[in-house]
Amino acid sequence: MSLRTAAPAGTTGGVAPVVPGSLLLGCALDLRRDMLGLCEQAFRRYGDVVRLRFGPPGARMEMHLLSHPDAAHRVLAGWPANYRKENVFYSEVRSAFGEGLLTTQDAEWQRQKRYLQPLFAARRVNGYAMAMTEQAQQVVQRWRARPPGTVDLHKEMTGLTLATVGRILFGDDLRQALPVVQRTVDPLADAVRRRALAGGRVPRGWPTPVNQRLRRAQRELHSVCDQIVAHRRASGGRQEDLLGLLLEAREEGSLLTDGEVRDQVLIFLLAGHETTSTALTYALHLLGRHPGAQHRVRAEAGMIAGERALTAQDVPALGYTTMVLKEAMRLYPPGPFLGRLAVQDDQIGGYHIPAGADVVLAPWITHRHPAFWEQPERFDPQRFTPEQDKARHRYAWFPFGGGPRACIGQHFSMLESVIALATLVRGFQFAAPPGEPARTSHITLRPTHGVPSRVTAR
Repeated sequence: MSLRTAAPAGTTGGVAPVVPGSLLLGCALDLRRDMLGLCEQAFRRYGDVVRLRFGPPGARMEMHLLSHPDAAHRVLAGWPANYRKENVFYSEVRSAFGEGLLTTQDAEWQRQKRYLQPLFAARRVNGYAMAMTEQAQQVVQRWRARPPGTVDLHKEMTGLTLATVGRILFGDDLRQALPVVQRTVDPLADAVRRRALAGGRVPRGWPTPVNQRLRRAQRELHSVCDQIVAHRRASGGRQEDLLGLLLEAREEGSLLTDGEVRDQVLIFLLAGHETTSTALTYALHLLGRHPGAQHRVRAEAGMIAGERALTAQDVPALGYTTMVLKEAMRLYPPGPFLGRLAVQDDQIGGYHIPAGADVVLAPWITHRHPAFWEQPERFDPQRFTPEQDKARHRYAWFPFGGGPRACIGQHFSMLESVIALATLVRGFQFAAPPGEPARTSHITLRPTHGVPSRVTAR
């Protein structure tokens, strides 16, 4: 099944259907209450292209929700120059976390990518595998020291991935940075979401509760990063963590400024732990629901590594574990929505996308699109055999985006996720209680009340 997409070339297309909302705020309250559910309903009722309006009269905003893989290809790879990171969401991320690779564009993005790409080359990232394994083993040791019982997988996996990315980023300075990061990242992410969906946003300088929380968290996070960067500069010592590499990175012969280093650190902290923790949380939740798949992951880890620590060299052989993670990211994509701003008129799926329109790609919906996934709500890692991957539409599954702005940390995230999942399942039995954990969409997909699981040492 194909969605018709074309450059404007003399045709305008039809006007996409619009989801009805209240006269006063449009869909704003529904977006805040349950963006995932609202978008699912809009897709089921109106199809692959639909408009959502939100905000008060006179300041009403509109976004085009695009759910078909062809639309994702068009926006991310087919005509990426026309779809820019200039929408409301990226404006708020940029304000909160700085001008890092995630938020910059054009020549500045190309400049940053040139000096960052070597830091994320597979060989260098594989060198972090030992740190990833050691952090996972610390969780194993801590869980073995406690009696069997229920744990919140989301809390535990967030702690694991934050400690892992913090260690790889800050090295010996982790103890200074980690408590501050733990206190501030969530308030910043929540403020970004609230401001982006407000419609008729108040200026950032106004003393609203959301703005005040944002500024407090931002000041604290900036302060600890600035202190660590200044200390590293003054010490003159060389460290092989990512911060040390950033401090040595050069662009056109010049070292990065402290502000540039800080912005990359903050973006990596945000993108480097939340997405991976979400993938691990829901992978373990799904395995807790499917004992047969859990047994197969455990058996694979035992066959490949026995009881020794897993290494980067083991990961390619952990094929079924990788398939489980991919299926978990299909059902629970860490980034359920990706936004862009259309520069010129376009046509997608026979509908007109006007210049200046906010467009939102929806992995949450695309990953369940019934035209591309048989029984889409069913957990089935076999969907991700190499043969199935090859036969599938490239953008039926895109948790790491695509095109020139695809996630630079994809190998990092998958390496960490496979090592952690295999390590934890090898050591413990997971059992999920009845019921589906409630979830919401902040910057990433997040459970609203945790993801409980009974964990028993083996």
